[in-house]
Amino acid sequence: MTTLITTLGPRTAAELGLILPHEHIFVDFRPPEHPQHGKADAADVVALMAPQIGRAKAQGVTALVDCTPVGVGRRADILKAVSVATGMPLLVPTGIYREPKVPAWAHAASEAELADWMIGELQGEIERSGVRAAWIKLSAGDEAITDCEAKILRAAARAGKATNAVIGSHTMRGRVAQDQLDILERAGYTAQRFIWIHTQKEADFAWHVEIARRGAWLEYDAIGDGDAVCLDFVLRALDAGLKGQLLLSHDRGWYDPAKPGGGEPKPFTHLVAYFLPTLRAAGVDEETIQILTRA
Repeated sequence: MTTLITTLGPRTAAELGLILPHEHIFVDFRPPEHPQHGKADAADVVALMAPQIGRAKAQGVTALVDCTPVGVGRRADILKAVSVATGMPLLVPTGIYREPKVPAWAHAASEAELADWMIGELQGEIERSGVRAAWIKLSAGDEAITDCEAKILRAAARAGKATNAVIGSHTMRGRVAQDQLDILERAGYTAQRFIWIHTQKEADFAWHVEIARRGAWLEYDAIGDGDAVCLDFVLRALDAGLKGQLLLSHDRGWYDPAKPGGGEPKPFTHLVAYFLPTLRAAGVDEETIQILTRA
């Protein structure tokens, strides 16, 4: 049985219902070397984000995957505080974002050192937070994967092979996703444990099918901001027989410490309130809805 590692402990698929696989609680897009990068008071983040999580819980959301890796403000301790305050299990990643957000220590580290670091967080805890990493999040350049990004991906493949962890990547182009799968497979891991995050950004649907046929998951995660595009792709993917490889989410939130008061978060409620009813109206049955939204 599938078991998810969360901020509130392990949860089996049988214990959970609807899951949002790509959201954010806390993000900082300032450079990693910025003196205030990632700094905030946990109580302030709880105050801003707890109402957003509460509204999602009221809709039946039972877990939320946080997709903020190192380089854009990952704070596992803050996520744990938000999770405890709201009773919402969160899944926190290990991994590193793309250039130029890769911190200096990761540039300097070897592939083996990066793999050991990821394995340590997947089997132990993140930065003495008491939170164990649940998966690996990384990224690639829009038009090509850089040498440093490839090194991080190879390290992720080694960590994934050692722990069976899922690897998700912020990737905008199908041919870059294909390059990433080539790297993963050469490193001895499998496309079946790879999530192409932001698949909807690739306009050529043939790439969606190609990447899925190789075994990877497709994530349509602009729901609430790009419904028409996501709806078209979801329906086409279902027609292509890919319902067992699709993930749906918002890519929303979040507390931004660079903005006064953390900024104005976007809600996590659009999927349930609007998008799923639209799928039903388009003829998608309840069994398929369950497959698209649960572990």
